Formats: sequence, C-alpha cells, structure tokens
Amino acid sequence: MATVEDPRIVEFDVRTDEMLINMGPQHPSTHGVLRLVLRTDGEIVSETTPHIGYLHRCAEKIGENLTPRQWVPYTDRMDYLAGMNMNLGWALAVEKLMNLQLPEKAKHLRVIIAEMGRIASHLVGMGTYGLDLGSFSPFLYAFREREKILDLFEETCGARLTYSYLTPGGATADLPAGWLAKCEAFLDGLLPVIDECHALLTNNAIFVRRTAGIGVLPPEMAIDYGCTGPVLRGSGVDQDLRRDGEEWYTHMYDGYAFEVIVEKDGQYPKDHEYPPIPEAAELGDCWHRFYVRMLEVRQAIDLVRQAIDRYSTASGSYGEPIKLSQKLPKGEAYLETEAPRGQMGFYLVSDGSSIPWRVRARSSCFCNLSVTHELCRGVLLADVAAIVGSLDIVMGEIDR
Repeated sequence: MATVEDPRIVEFDVRTDEMLINMGPQHPSTHGVLRLVLRTDGEIVSETTPHIGYLHRCAEKIGENLTPRQWVPYTDRMDYLAGMNMNLGWALAVEKLMNLQLPEKAKHLRVIIAEMGRIASHLVGMGTYGLDLGSFSPFLYAFREREKILDLFEETCGARLTYSYLTPGGATADLPAGWLAKCEAFLDGLLPVIDECHALLTNNAIFVRRTAGIGVLPPEMAIDYGCTGPVLRGSGVDQDLRRDGEEWYTHMYDGYAFEVIVEKDGQYPKDHEYPPIPEAAELGDCWHRFYVRMLEVRQAIDLVRQAIDRYSTASGSYGEPIKLSQKLPKGEAYLETEAPRGQMGFYLVSDGSSIPWRVRARSSCFCNLSVTHELCRGVLLADVAAIVGSLDIVMGEIDR
C-alpha cells in the first residue's frame, strides 16, 4: 500500500546564530560600572569579556601630588564599601616606610575598626547577592544591620561612607565614651540575624540550586589568576594575610585566637554550629564563596570582642597622625593587608620629600574579576549574574 505524505508535516533545519550581548556598564548585577560582553548561542554563554575603565579617577597619579595624609581620603573611594580597611592598608604602608611603631592601644583600635568594616562589607555582599538571585528580604536584613555599624562609625569620625579615620601614625581621634558598650550590644544582636540569613539564603533550596555547582573555580586556577580573599579560600586554599602576611600587618593580630575560614571538604572550625553544606555544592563554586563570607562575619564578631577586651586594658594612646607636611625617608615600601575582598596592596616610593615620588595600588577585585571568562564559559545566561555576584567586586577599587 502506497503511503501518502502529510502536507502539514514540514521539516525544519534548526540553526542558531551567535549573539553578542552587552551586560552593563549600567546594570544592577555587575556591582558597579562594569561592562561584560557575552557571546551566546541561545541561552548558553560561550565567552565573557570584562571591559573596565568606566570609573577611572587617576587616584594613583593624584597620590604622587599629595602628602601621605592628604591622600587618605582617596583610599576611601577605592573599595568604598570597606573604606576603613583601605585607610588601614595605606597607613601601614606609610608607617613601614617610616619605620613608625604604634602604641599597643592603637593596634587594638585598628583591629576593632577593621573587623567591623569587614562585617559591614560582607553584609552588603550577602544582601546584594540575594537580590541578584531574586531574594529581597535578606537585602533588607543586611542593610538594617549595616546601618547600625555606620552609626558607630559616624560617632568615631563623623562620616558614614568615606571615613579617613585610620591615618599614618594612628587614627584621627580616640573612640568616644560609651562606644565600646554600644558596639558589644550591636554584636550581641547581630548573631541571631546571621542565623536568620542562613535560613533565608544559605539553606534555601532555590538559592542552593542557583549557586551550588555553578562557577566552579579549582584551587590551581584560583592561584594562577592571583585570586585572593574569600574567592581563594572558597576554593580550598588556606591563605589569610592576618596570619600569613608581613610582620608589619600580622603584629596587629598577635595573641588573637582565630582560625582561617577555608573550605576543605566541608571542614570548618568547630567553635559554632554552622549550617550544613548542601550535597550538590562543589568545592570552589558560587555557594562556597558565599558561605565563606558568611562564616567570616561570625569570625569577625569574635575578633572584635577580643579586641575590645584588649583595647580596654591596653596602655598608651590611640596614636597621633603624622604631620600633613611630614617628610618621608628615601626608599620604597610595599604592604598587603587582608581586606574583605582579598589582598589589597599599597606601594610607594620616596625621594626624601613630603610627597611620594610613586604611588601604586594592587587591587584584589581586579585579579578576582580576571577569572570571569573562565567561570562563565558554557554556563546559562542566568548564571552569569550568580557568578559575578559571588566574586563580590567593587569597581572603585579596580578602576581607582
């Protein structure tokens, strides 16, 4: 029996074309004025190219026309979500060049301020990451707690974002009366909020599906690209400059009890009851990078409490800032500190005058961003926001 072809059946030769998509430079999920050029085949991303330079402000060249103390406000505007930590890095580099030793009390004050800055920065990272992936409540929780930290910072220096508080030689002022008690009360109230954020995000089934096994960064690749901070430790590399850095920095943490938060097959310090790791999570993925930051918040709380106890009994002053026109000794100095997003380094060369001959900065976010094209190869278009958000970049630090 002869068959009759059905005229309604039409064969299609399905073909797709590659498409270039601009993500940014104005985009809520690029965490700043970053432009990502995505090469896609349907929903699959085959190539991601970051384009930077939209925020360039010549901060390093300006540093070669100002004295070290005058340049402190420009460090605030690098990682503007962790301005205190930027102040600290520059101050330590200048003090290293000058061979300037600070009183014991000043060291503990700096630990308090730096770790409070770490908490504030990680809260922003946690809240905005949840927002990137469609969860609004953690954003409100995080910013509510961050506002309390900004209130404390405002009491110390009068500013809420660009502080210029920690300067070469010490700090601009001592902590005001009653500040330590307010800080301890804030820390007590923050712990239950962290548990709520774990319930809303860390163990949320939707959040886990969006982050676990996505953007996997092997430890070898993380090292090759110069990644640092939670991005590096989320891949299982045990490195933290508060423990492993130069003496000019690590002396601040001498005598403090803390373990580096690093992912090694789910093994974390056992001082607290941490939420379980999802079975789908893979070492170095987006979920682990997020999780390391969450655990570092609890670690920073403990460090601040230790620093408060030491500050209360320490002798000496909070440290006097150097003169605005202080002459620098001839030579050069470079120092890296463990900022919330990784290793932030400052380098200066002096010819003996009061103004540095050369000033340079090493951005942790720049190196962390450079691995984007590796992580975003072969992923879905919707995964790009999850991967970029897990790197927790700030463009002010990259473009400077």
